[in-house]
Amino acid sequence: MNVDSAELKTRIERFQTVRDNILTQVRRVIVGQDEVLEQILIALFVGGHCLITGLPGTAKTLMVRTIALTLGLVFKRIQFTPDLMPSDITGTDIIEEDPTTGHRRWTFVQGPIFGNVLLADEINRTPPKTQSALLEAMQELSCTVRGNNYKLPAPFFVLATQNPIELEGTYPLPEAQLDRFLFNTVLDYLSADDEVRVVDLTTTTAVAQVEEVTSAEEILEFQRLVRMVPIAESVARFAVNLVRATRANSGIAPDFVKKYVNYGGSVRAAQFLVLAGKARALARRRYHVSYEDITALATPVLRHRILLNFHAESERLSSDDILGRLLQHMPPPSGE
Repeated sequence: MNVDSAELKTRIERFQTVRDNILTQVRRVIVGQDEVLEQILIALFVGGHCLITGLPGTAKTLMVRTIALTLGLVFKRIQFTPDLMPSDITGTDIIEEDPTTGHRRWTFVQGPIFGNVLLADEINRTPPKTQSALLEAMQELSCTVRGNNYKLPAPFFVLATQNPIELEGTYPLPEAQLDRFLFNTVLDYLSADDEVRVVDLTTTTAVAQVEEVTSAEEILEFQRLVRMVPIAESVARFAVNLVRATRANSGIAPDFVKKYVNYGGSVRAAQFLVLAGKARALARRRYHVSYEDITALATPVLRHRILLNFHAESERLSSDDILGRLLQHMPPPSGE
């Protein structure tokens, strides 16, 4: 893109101002969770989707709703349950009769997927058949019903939540769907001081109000801006090699990956890792991607994309453990 340097500087400053304003508004409601908020905002500015894994009562739903309000976007919510059907997500055709002519025709009634921010609450509580209704929407920003293709409004984000400790009545997400999420963000418990602040905020008559600070058109502009951030060939190659090292048959995988990992990250993982690095660099007022951006985001980008084998399960190793060892095994080039 041929963009005047002064205009580009103005757009970058606007990006950083809007990001700061979003955080200011969200902070009126959400306490702590800085890393989680950063990853969700990166996903929004990249145009990716985010899987939020957290224990009950960690404000997953409240966080998503608050962010949607500050963005000035259409917010829709689906409470995933075992009896949810694909048509409850995408919408369905119904037969309507014209009262003047008596003719009947098919009319498409849009489902909750036709919004900008879709909260898929407890997504692992519905069977894979229904979960797969989101696959086309997450990748192609469209849905097909009875052979008719419908475009979704832009921007479109799926922010899905799941509870990691309940197994009764839950269904694992298919690998194809997991791979469409940019991040698997983990919410942990707050510190003691932050919990006191939460209690102070939520046990009085005061109700925090948030304001819109941007618009759908501006967010689309920010997504284009993020893609313009340059990345050195050496940094891009480091990101690709990091992803390739999670694959046991890649030729560069360390021995512990070959021992514990059945399947590693896809090409999409490398694409997302570079894009997320660009958004993180811009948010930190840098105009190029650094090795630190890649290493900081590698775990949330890859933790849901590597499939461990029974050796890892028997030794109680998680994907985070493997990725931590991998980052130590493949540090950035010295002097960077």
